[in-house]
Amino acid sequence: MSTVIHWFRRDLRLEDNAALYHALKSGNEVQCIFIFDREILDKLQDTDDARVTFIHTELGILAQRLESMGSSLHTYYGNTAEVWPKIVVEYQPTAVYANRDYEPYAKKRDTAIEQMLKKQNIRFETYKDHVIFEMDEVTKDDGNPYLVYTPYSKKWKSLLTPNHLEPYPTQSYFEYFKQTFPQTVIPLSAMGFTHSKLVFPEKNTTISIIKNYEKQRNFPAIHGTSRLSVHFRFGTISIRDKAAKGKKTSEKWLNELIWRDFYAQILYHFPKVAKESFKSQYDNISWSTNEDHYLAWCEGKTGYALVDAGMRELNATGFMHNRVRMVVASFFTKHLLLDWRWGEAYFARKLLDFDLASNNGGWQWAAGSGVDAAPYFRIFNPYTQIEKFDKQYAYIKKWIPEWQTTDYPKEIVNHKEARELCLATYKEGLNKV
Repeated sequence: MSTVIHWFRRDLRLEDNAALYHALKSGNEVQCIFIFDREILDKLQDTDDARVTFIHTELGILAQRLESMGSSLHTYYGNTAEVWPKIVVEYQPTAVYANRDYEPYAKKRDTAIEQMLKKQNIRFETYKDHVIFEMDEVTKDDGNPYLVYTPYSKKWKSLLTPNHLEPYPTQSYFEYFKQTFPQTVIPLSAMGFTHSKLVFPEKNTTISIIKNYEKQRNFPAIHGTSRLSVHFRFGTISIRDKAAKGKKTSEKWLNELIWRDFYAQILYHFPKVAKESFKSQYDNISWSTNEDHYLAWCEGKTGYALVDAGMRELNATGFMHNRVRMVVASFFTKHLLLDWRWGEAYFARKLLDFDLASNNGGWQWAAGSGVDAAPYFRIFNPYTQIEKFDKQYAYIKKWIPEWQTTDYPKEIVNHKEARELCLATYKEGLNKV
C-alpha cells in the first residue's frame, strides 16, 4: 500500500474531519503529522503563550489516540519550506491531505508547498472543514461577495442543506492509519516555550446555554456563552456538529457561527484588511500615539470600570466576553483615538481564541472602517453599557477588587470631551481627498 499524509493544522481532531476522512477513504496508509511552524512561532512575544500550550496539549491527546490504534503522530519544528522536503524523503507519500486555511500567510504557504510537491508528482488535496460555506459559495446574484452581514446570513441560510451539516464518518476508516512506532510530541522547551498556566475552556457546552443564549449572551457576569471559540479556532470540535445543534436549538447562536463564515470570506476576498482599513478613507484618520493611554488600556487602568474589567479578564484568562470586547474596542478607537491595528495586535497576542478573520472583523467594526461596520459616530457609552449589562456590578467587582476605592485610577479621558474630539477627528479624516 502507498502512504499518504494527513497534515494537521487548525483541525486537531480525528472525528468529523474532512481532509482526514478523504485521506483514510483513499485506501492508502495514512500517516498523520503536525509542523510547529517557525514562521508563526518566532513572531510570538511570550514564551508562555497559552495557544502554543493548548496546541501542544491537544497534540498529545491525538498522539495517544493514534498510538492506541497502533499508529502515531509525527511532529516537526521548523520552517515549512525546509521541513517538507525531509518529510517527503521519509515517507515517499503519493499525496498530502489538509484542510483549507484562508489567512494570507496560510494561503501563501500552501501555494508554495503545493508547487514543491507537484514537482515530485505528489498531489496536494485540500478540503473545506473550518467553515460551513467558504470562498465563493455564498455570493450575491452577480457573483460578488456580500459586504453586509444580514443579506449574507439570509443567503447562507437559504443555501444550507442537511448535507452541509452531515459529519464525515472517519471512524469507519481508522484501520487505514499507518502502523508505526510512536513518537513523542516535540517538547515545548525544545522550541523555546514554557507551559502556560491558563485554564482552557471545556470542549462541550450544555444545551441549556445554547437554548438561553439569546437572553443571556450580553451579560458578562453570568456564564451565558458557550466559550467554544478557542476550540473552533484550532478545530478541536466540528463546526458542522455545533451548527447542527444551533440550528435545532437557537437561531441567535447559529447567527454567531455565520459571522465566522462571513468574516472568513471577507478575509479571503479582501486580504488587504489584515493590514489596511477595508474602507480606505479611514486610513486618513489622524490617530493618537499616546503610549500612556495605550498602556493604561492594556493594564485595565483607564478609570472606566467595564473597560478595565474586560482588559483584566483578558490578561488573566486569555478570554473576554463578546459584549465587553465591543465596549473595549470602541473605547480604544473612539475615546482614546488609538489606531485599531494597535488594539487588534494586543488582542492577537493575548486571546486564546485569536482568529485573524474574526479579530480583524471585530476591530474594524468597532473603528467603523470595516465591512458592515458601526458608523463612525456610533460611540459606545461606557456608563450606559454598565447600566444595561452589569447593573449589579458583579462582573466589575470580580475583576476590579479596588473599584470605588482611592486605589482605583481616575478616568484618563473625559467621556464628553473624548466623544466630541472623536467626532471632529473622524470627520476631518474622512473628508480628506
